[in-house]
Formats: sequence, C-alpha cells, structure tokens
Amino acid sequence: MSDNKSYVIGLDYGTDSVRAVLLNAANGEEIATDVSYYKRWKQKLYCNASKNQFRQHPLDHIEGLEQTIKKVVATAGVKPAAIKGICIDTTGSSPMPLSKEGTPLALLPEFSENPNAMMVLWKDHTAIEEANEINKLSRSWGGQDFTQFEGGIYSSEWFWAKILHIAREDEVIKNAAYTWMEHCDYITYLLGDEKDLNTFKRSRCAAGHKAMWHESWDGLPSEEFLGKLNPYLSKLRNQLYKETYTSDEVAGNLNSEWAERLGLTTETVIAVGTFDAHAGAVGARIEEHTLVRVMGTSTCDIIVANENVIGKKAVKGICGQVNGSVIPGMVGLEAGQSAFGDLLAWFKDVLSWPLHNLVYTSESLTEAQKDNLKKEIEGNFIKQLAEAAKNIPLEESVPTALDWINGRRTPDANQELKAAMMDLNLGTKAPHIFKALVNAICFGAKKIVDRFESEGVKINTVIGIGGVARKSPFIMQTLANVLNMPIKIASSDQAPALGAAIYAAVAAGIYKDVIEASKHLGSNFEAEYHPQEDQVAVYKTLLESYSGLSVYIENNTSK
Repeated sequence: MSDNKSYVIGLDYGTDSVRAVLLNAANGEEIATDVSYYKRWKQKLYCNASKNQFRQHPLDHIEGLEQTIKKVVATAGVKPAAIKGICIDTTGSSPMPLSKEGTPLALLPEFSENPNAMMVLWKDHTAIEEANEINKLSRSWGGQDFTQFEGGIYSSEWFWAKILHIAREDEVIKNAAYTWMEHCDYITYLLGDEKDLNTFKRSRCAAGHKAMWHESWDGLPSEEFLGKLNPYLSKLRNQLYKETYTSDEVAGNLNSEWAERLGLTTETVIAVGTFDAHAGAVGARIEEHTLVRVMGTSTCDIIVANENVIGKKAVKGICGQVNGSVIPGMVGLEAGQSAFGDLLAWFKDVLSWPLHNLVYTSESLTEAQKDNLKKEIEGNFIKQLAEAAKNIPLEESVPTALDWINGRRTPDANQELKAAMMDLNLGTKAPHIFKALVNAICFGAKKIVDRFESEGVKINTVIGIGGVARKSPFIMQTLANVLNMPIKIASSDQAPALGAAIYAAVAAGIYKDVIEASKHLGSNFEAEYHPQEDQVAVYKTLLESYSGLSVYIENNTSK
C-alpha cells in the first residue's frame, strides 16, 4: 500500500445521527469527520413509545448523507478523484418499503406522513406477535427450521416479523410495496449506479443475521414456509434476492446524480453495505477469541470464529451466525442487549421530570438563567451520578435490577420481558439505583459471555467501543469486574465509520483483504481495565441475585 493520496469514506448511521469519516487510506489518519442529527427523529415524529413504535423518515438519512459527506470533503480539501471508495453501515434490522422504481414509499406524496411507509427502526417492537408466530411455525411445520442460524429464536426486531406486521396493519402500504430493503442496502442503492432491483447486491450481514438467509438452504426461507405465515411474504420473496455479498465487494460506482450533489466523481467505488456493529468490530481490529462490544443506545456483541472451529454448529440464543458478515472467510456471531445507554437515559428522564416541569418553567428564573442551568445539569448529570455510585461502599445495600427495559435480545430473544427492581429501602437514593442499573447491564453482558462459552466459543479478551466505553470509567471497571476479564477501549470516536472505511478501501482495491486493511487502518487502544480481585467475588454474589430476579420475572411474564 504505497499511494498516500488515496482516501476512503465510512458513513455510519446510528439511532440518532449519521457520522462520516474521511480516512487517509495509507495510514488510517482520520482527516475529517462530521455528524448530522436526524431532525424529524429528534421531534419524535412517527413514533409512539407507549406501544414500542419507532419509525424514521428516509429524508433524515438522505439529508444527513449529503451534509456529512460534503462537509468532510470540504474540510479535508482533497481532490474528488482521490476519494476511491465509500461504504455505508447502519442500524439493523431497519427495513423500509420501496416502489417498483426503487423509491421509498415515504418519499411519495401520498405516503409522506404514514408511519408504516417509514423505515422500521431496529428498536421498534410492534411485531412481537408476528415474531412469536414465526418461532411457533419454525418448530411445528415439519420442514427446515429457518431460525437455526439465528440462534433458534426469531426476534420482533428483525426483517420478516416487521414486514408481516406492516402487511397486516396497512393494506395500502402492503399493496404499494414492490420490495423491502434494509437501511444499509437502500443508502448503498441510492448512491450506486446499479439500479436493477433484481440484481442489486444485498448485504450478506443484514440478510444472514436478520432475514434467515443461509447458503445451506439456497438463500431466504422457502416460499412454502413464508406462505404459511402470509401469502404476501411468499410473493415478496421473489422480489427480494437470492445471492448476498460481503462488504469488501463492489456494489457499483457513485452515480452521476450523487457525484454532482456531493462534488465527487463517478470513479468512486460504492462497497456493499453492512451493519454498524459489524463494521465497528472491524474498526476495532477484531480477531479470533475477542468479543467486541459496541456500546450505544443498545449493545451489539460481535465475535468471529474460524469455519473449521465452528463448523455447522448452531449457537443457541444469539442473533445469528453468518459466514462473512464481519470478515470474509470467517463466521461472524452476533449477540447484544436491547438497552444499554437507553436504560441510563430512561433513569435520567425519570429524575429530570421535576426539572422540566418545575424548575425550567419557574417564573423566578430568567430565560438566561434557565439556559445556563440546563447546560450545567446536562453536562454533569450522569457524571455526578456515576461518581456518587462509585463511592458507595461494597458492603452498603444496593438494589438488584434487570436491564430488560426494552426487552431481552440475548441470550434467547424475548422482547415481551420487562425490567424490574427489588431490595429497595428507605436508604435507597438515586446513586444506589444508578449503580443497580449499571450492575444490571454488566450482568446482562455476563450472561452473553457465559452463553458463548457454554456453546464452545472461547473468549479471551473484550474490546469496548463507543461513547460509553470511552467516557465512563466507572461502567467499564464494573464490567471488567463482572466479566472477570480485561477490557481494552478503542481510541476512535467513530469505530463503525472507521470499519466501513476499511471495507471501502478493500472494495476499491487499495488492500487485498479486510484483515490486512484492518491492521493498517484500524483503531488503536487508549485504555485497559483489569478485574479488581476484591470486587470480583462481590459481583459474583450480586450476579446470583440478578439471576434469581431474572428467573422470577421471566416465569411471571406472559408470552
């Protein structure tokens, strides 16, 4: 790799914003970055949290794409021809319906305000009943169990359950949708010059982990199986795809319309899309026996295993295992927690109620004083809670909490489960509850590690990426103590975007494969947390309390 005037762009779509990173393809230097927050999502449009409905308008993503790429190109000041490749990673499963012309239905005037025409965000759980139906049919219909490589349990967070729910709820949208695309596929399709919906290269990562695609049964679940769920799904299967592709492959070149809008050239390669956590693992230099925890509003836990080691074994209760979903030639395994940052954000919202309804509305304060107070509180809220929680003596009573505020993703997906808390007393203060919630998310992580290891997937070390990993030593030290494993922290603020850029560099022919590119371009590490012997035993005891509460709540939660 000798051309230090080659650049690549990684575009990372998170839950709240899209981030672009422009990378020097010779040495991995992040030349420029930019972030765009989704304005419609920020207004909570098309969402209804009380029924777990979370939808996003594709215009938020398209506007963010244009803003961030133009900004990083302008900031870097590089020649357009020097930008060799772009790769997109997104949340998932986050599918959206498209017309026969490849236009998202939400961009058509007649559907522009219909939530069912929007992208169905990963955290949307309106399809719980449909997921239950898929699981029941998979075990009873007498044919292939298509959930086998999805951990054996299909989730309401995933592709088919969401589409089935929309099809039943909205006949008009069902009839208008020619096909459906995952978010990562659609943005790739939007930018690329390959416009045939039947031959466009869909993401192996998205299809394998969320749509029950597997090479052993020749692609997607059979028409017969899907037809037993709903004839619409059987028909839709023929308007989706058969083959899938890894993200080191070329999906096409930047089309002329978007080359003009972005100020680039049609020589720029567009790589096949992927999911954010898988790209993040690549950005963090994942290797065998390493668990990469992508920690944001939720977590995704990624491991890669050699094909010869994992063979045809299906790991139970995870979010899929897919050959090539992370590194081509290796099996990518995914797990995760449905709420991580979301759990702490929920607690912050609960505590903030009197601020928003009494303090910030008080006539005793000027508007300037209110603004200053808001900024001061926002900047210190979690920081002060974490500091107070850290200083609670080990022998002092702390409640036991569950992290299922948004259901349970892994192990053994069940989005109907609810969070809970016990052992409250008159001495329980906000820092005690905060510490209980931190313990809960760390105990949830421990359950994931235990499941992988009980299924024969060895883990030697853990890498943390994301804002929580970098900004909360208290949470990371607690996690190291609970897991009784060292945890390294990736130094990049934008590991998923970095990983996407690494895929782009391979697709553009700058590196021969993802492993080589990752060695040159992947993130360094800025910190490492080691288990503290005196606390490991304490957390082991607390874990038993968490496990007991888990069993009780699960046994008393109807499915």
